[in-house]
Amino acid sequence: MADLRSNFLGIKSPNPFWLASAPPTDKEYNVVRAFKAGWGGVVWKTLGEDPPIVNVSSRYGALHSADQRMIGFNNIELITDRPLDVNLREIKQVKRDWPDRAVVVSLMVPCTEEAWKGILPLVEDTGADAVELNFGCPHGMSERGMGSAVGQVPEYVGMVAKWCKQHTRMPVIVKLTPNITDIRKPARAAKEGGADAVSLINTINSITSIDLDIMAPTPTVDGKGTHGGYCGPAVKPIAMHMVADIARDPDTFGLPISAIGGIANWRDAAEFISLSAGTVQVCTAAMHYGFKIVDDMISGLTHWMDSKGYATIEDFRGRAVPNVTDWQFLNINYKSIARIDQNKCIKCGLCHIACEDTSHQSIAKIKDNGTRRYEVIEAECVGCNLCAHVCPVPDCISMVSVDTGKPYLNWTQDPRNPMRKAAE
Repeated sequence: MADLRSNFLGIKSPNPFWLASAPPTDKEYNVVRAFKAGWGGVVWKTLGEDPPIVNVSSRYGALHSADQRMIGFNNIELITDRPLDVNLREIKQVKRDWPDRAVVVSLMVPCTEEAWKGILPLVEDTGADAVELNFGCPHGMSERGMGSAVGQVPEYVGMVAKWCKQHTRMPVIVKLTPNITDIRKPARAAKEGGADAVSLINTINSITSIDLDIMAPTPTVDGKGTHGGYCGPAVKPIAMHMVADIARDPDTFGLPISAIGGIANWRDAAEFISLSAGTVQVCTAAMHYGFKIVDDMISGLTHWMDSKGYATIEDFRGRAVPNVTDWQFLNINYKSIARIDQNKCIKCGLCHIACEDTSHQSIAKIKDNGTRRYEVIEAECVGCNLCAHVCPVPDCISMVSVDTGKPYLNWTQDPRNPMRKAAE
């Protein structure tokens, strides 16, 4: 059976599934329940200085699919509003009671060396495994010069990382904000500042919906609303792109990554690990379905690894990174076309409608003895695979390779490329 044990920065946990810094990790009660359920680690909800944090009501908004599945989640909750000494005492007790689990503490304090120097020894005294510097929250705290207000300025990221490395022996993980044009820049700054790892992504600035009765964003607080932090399955593609960018950047190559963003099942986790993540952090899925979802994550990842012959997560970690490239290096001589399995086709016509109205008119609607069927016009098919995505029947439409007889050619090599012509 596959071994899911994780060793991230020397922090050992029985599996790579950690709960992210959020409401599920706000107190000892929750964390103990999570560990009993099987989670490998937690990042304790962000601690700050003791001047009280005051939250509002309500705090959450959501984006739902047609079947009412929550695919996007928005929150305007701030960092922990519990007293610092209470959190520290509980962290110490949890780590004492669960020495085999990862306990990382998220921190956010004003952007001064004295503030960071003051809180780090208090956390170190708990026996926590590491600290995660929260440079990501896009609401509430950013207006106070913290959170994403720091994470959006690479120079600040590097500066604070350097301070923390000077004032603690614990590993320092920098949590990056996605609310930036190029995620590589703060990641490079974190590495230059001495950070041991990065975690990403934090939440994305968003307004998920407008209440059309009161004409205000949701969640609504006394008739008003604001932007919040967006997470959940809908952000996974953005998170994977940013993780991949850091994993293949020569300036951050080899920098350990704890991946966050829309992870809801074992497959999501495997995809992030294939992009070099050493651990994966989960929040929205746990808030939606409860802590026991980790059972399915553990069993699913184990069975998949067994089927592929992977003994540990290191056997496939980062394997997808070499296959992530820039558009100009894709083979423009490669061709694929759609193929419809007539035995599976339910004759709904969605593929024909999508292709006829919005694509390349390459799926014919054929009437034969009072019945209809849909066939691909191979000469017209450009292999865009829109039809495969709109088809409601799994594996009914597949994309098959066509031998063009042409060698590999990318855009940088193509004589039609005006940039190439200019260089010549």
